[in-house]
Amino acid sequence: MRTFETKIQELKTSVLTEVARLTWEDRTQTGILDIPEKIIPGPESSLRCCIYKERAIIGSRVKMAMGGDKTNPCVVEVLPIACDECPVTEMTVSASCRGCLATRCVHACPKDAITIVNHRAHIDHQKCITCGKCLNACQYSAIVKTQRPCEKGCPAGAISMGPNKKASIDINKCISCGNCVYQCPFGAIQDKSWIMDAIQMIRGGEHWGYKTYAVIAPSIAGQFAPATYGQLVAGLKLLGFSGVAEVALGADMVAERESDELVERGVLTSSCCPGFVGYVKKKHPELDKYVSHTPSPMVMIGLHLKEKDPDAKVIFIGPCVAKKKEFQLGRTMNAIDCVLTYEELFALFESRDIDLTKLDEAELDEASPFGRNFARSGGVAQAVVQALQEKNSDFEVKAVPCSGIAQCEMALLKLKVGKLEGNFIEGMACDGGCVQGAGCLVRSPRNRMDVEKHAKEAEGRTILGATAAAGQAPAKAAGKSEGGAEKA
Repeated sequence: MRTFETKIQELKTSVLTEVARLTWEDRTQTGILDIPEKIIPGPESSLRCCIYKERAIIGSRVKMAMGGDKTNPCVVEVLPIACDECPVTEMTVSASCRGCLATRCVHACPKDAITIVNHRAHIDHQKCITCGKCLNACQYSAIVKTQRPCEKGCPAGAISMGPNKKASIDINKCISCGNCVYQCPFGAIQDKSWIMDAIQMIRGGEHWGYKTYAVIAPSIAGQFAPATYGQLVAGLKLLGFSGVAEVALGADMVAERESDELVERGVLTSSCCPGFVGYVKKKHPELDKYVSHTPSPMVMIGLHLKEKDPDAKVIFIGPCVAKKKEFQLGRTMNAIDCVLTYEELFALFESRDIDLTKLDEAELDEASPFGRNFARSGGVAQAVVQALQEKNSDFEVKAVPCSGIAQCEMALLKLKVGKLEGNFIEGMACDGGCVQGAGCLVRSPRNRMDVEKHAKEAEGRTILGATAAAGQAPAKAAGKSEGGAEKA
């Protein structure tokens, strides 16, 4: 039995597993309503005030496992019934307040929200605008800013407290990175799942005769330990997939094409991370012209498979919630038919009682080490440099790898004012890259080491060699890029 990182992840996976099991068995209409009581049997509550609230929250999670609110364009949603335990006032006076004579906090407040009561500062939260001036003024650091974890964790500033004191997501700012899903300590924000669609595609292939392919991101290395990579591939085939492909091979195709694009355009930002691309489009639309026209590795491997078999169904499996948004927006050029996270894949294995550690290994070895290293910060830039070297190009790449939106913002601001000391921004919305994506089963510093170990297993293979072996000519693919611009 797996030891989960948090109780929230355990509950989320339990719901996904039950929904998946009912879908395999064609019992969703009759069995869905039984899930809350099955997961929260009672009679005593263990998480909330009573089992009835716990079951109601599980009911909301079931809805998210079935695709969530169809009228809400966000791929992450707030579960209002679960969002009620966080502090709602940001500026508070701690026990460190000495009631000093200077009362700098009182004089610093632009809204007269602070008064001295019984020799202690008191904040009127009806007047307070949380500007923080009192916090900076207090010499005892007695005023503390307490921010909700979801707000604090949102790199795009898309989350605020709504009128009902619940978390509220601004669709015009949200980049679907999923960090709020991971950060919320009550699991009150969750990403929508299309696990039922994936199962129907697999079952449909068995009935109608088309092939279904699982394309797995390189960050999957180590996520299902102690099962090996080969056992994971065998497990996917046991689930009913006709074949399995490496998204890292798609990354090799991206590096091959993006290197040419960088030489042609002179200054470029990567387009692999949909969270980063979304951030550019929403926060710095004037810089969208710099975003690479090359599709993401997910799209490239999908195009490769559908070039061989146009009727195939391709399901992407990765660590990224933003990939669901990339798919939802139609940026996948019909190359991808469904997106799942590692959490959802784990639920699929559980729903079919598949023990990966007991399976014989199946081989999957297509990509170069550079394609596999796309999963960690710095990997994309390294691959672009390698591709140019393999082409004997004398173009000098001055890469600016950005791990997390904060670093991306700094680089984009420098690009905007012409102060960027480089010509290629590698943008990763998640700190550390895809190895720390919100859909990972485990978020750990070890993830990077697992990916690098996986990459070393492909040493000796070149980017051009990997793409040539696949029989792929990336430059021939046409349509709209992930950045949304038309390609020549």
